[in-house]
Amino acid sequence: MAVLAAAGIGHTVVTGLDTGIKRVDAFKDMKNRPASGHGMNVLLVGTDGRDKISPADKRKYRLGGAPCHCTDTIMIVHISEDKDRASVVSLPRDSYAELPAHTDRITGKKHRPHPNKINAAYAEGGPNLTVRTVEHMTKVKIDHYLEVDFTSFIKTVDVVGGVEICTAKNLVDPKTGLNMGIGSHAMNGGEALQYVRSRYVDGASDLGRMQRQQRFLAALIAKATSSGVLLNPVKFRDVTRTLLGSVRADQGFGTSDMLALGQAMRGFSPSSSEFTTVPLSIQAQVLPGIGSTLKWHPVKSAKLFEALREDRPLAAHRGRSKAALVDVSPQQIQVQVENGSGAPGLGKRVDAELRATGFRTTGLPTDAPNAATAPFPRTVVAYDPRWDRSAKTLATALPGCEMRQVERQGAVLKVIAGKDFKAVRPVRAEDELQGEFGAVTGDEVICP
Repeated sequence: MAVLAAAGIGHTVVTGLDTGIKRVDAFKDMKNRPASGHGMNVLLVGTDGRDKISPADKRKYRLGGAPCHCTDTIMIVHISEDKDRASVVSLPRDSYAELPAHTDRITGKKHRPHPNKINAAYAEGGPNLTVRTVEHMTKVKIDHYLEVDFTSFIKTVDVVGGVEICTAKNLVDPKTGLNMGIGSHAMNGGEALQYVRSRYVDGASDLGRMQRQQRFLAALIAKATSSGVLLNPVKFRDVTRTLLGSVRADQGFGTSDMLALGQAMRGFSPSSSEFTTVPLSIQAQVLPGIGSTLKWHPVKSAKLFEALREDRPLAAHRGRSKAALVDVSPQQIQVQVENGSGAPGLGKRVDAELRATGFRTTGLPTDAPNAATAPFPRTVVAYDPRWDRSAKTLATALPGCEMRQVERQGAVLKVIAGKDFKAVRPVRAEDELQGEFGAVTGDEVICP
């Protein structure tokens, strides 16, 4: 789009497309709003609208039942003032929130300020109350509101030609029908929707789902920026028409904003995007009649939103990591190293290399019994079968090693360095959070 605008034909392509957008007055009668910061903030809300999805696709992608027209996803998308960075912050839908005074859009009842889950703002007061609640909680001024439903999601993914998603563990959710094995998967719109909706693939529930949603957005950016969508007038028009045909946006979001977003994506790549979830406190808060809610960490969340207001990066942009993706973070794995090669100093070297990639080594390597007279030709990972997932992570860091089960060995894994040892391979967990705000860049979470 940026190239089109520079060529003087951007307006020709996009003019008229915004006339089909369904409009909402997301900022009606809003007072005492936060001061404007630097850059642009878009509140992106995902709802469960599915009215235009075919019966066959509803069955195929487990979209049965009546839509609740509630918020499934709430994100703040910040475009930096220099148009070089997009920061995406997910707000858990079960977050504890103080809803401002409002009139219920269904019952007409007037409500005083009261606590609830953040997604109740949409149910009680629609887009307007959702924006007011987010601004009240974050002190970040929202410039635009964009609401995407299941229909627009599926169509947009399909029109860009699908996305590629990778996973380091099996993902199975019987409720959505998601069934992904370890590896890379080319997904169409319906399959991608299953991926971002799934909550029951692990114990992380909504938090794990938000990380998958962020990983999807990174994959979508990768596809859009590598497939020529932004450079081809016809492709750009088709994608824009598809997206805008089933979204709802504020009154001010139009042609000029689309061109501005196109300028923002000039030279964009997955490394230009960064993703995180608002930091949470350890303890939840239970509201009578509502249930358990997630409390934002008062200090860390305040610093995060301050960084957004001041247009600062959230992640340390280190470039794409060469570490292999694993199921269990090395920071959770205890390791005792033994030198089984007979070569002096190898145990100390292996311990140091494992520690450098994140494993919790003892720092006190020993010599394996009889290693001087009967050295181990091959490196061994000895582990209690109860810690088999941790053992697989450790084995990934030691290519070619032998895995050996030892009953009742306990939580500490053992590495016996053999004569074949060359180097430790760096590894990291797929969902490992990094930096002050737990943010990752898009290039760290897309497929290699």
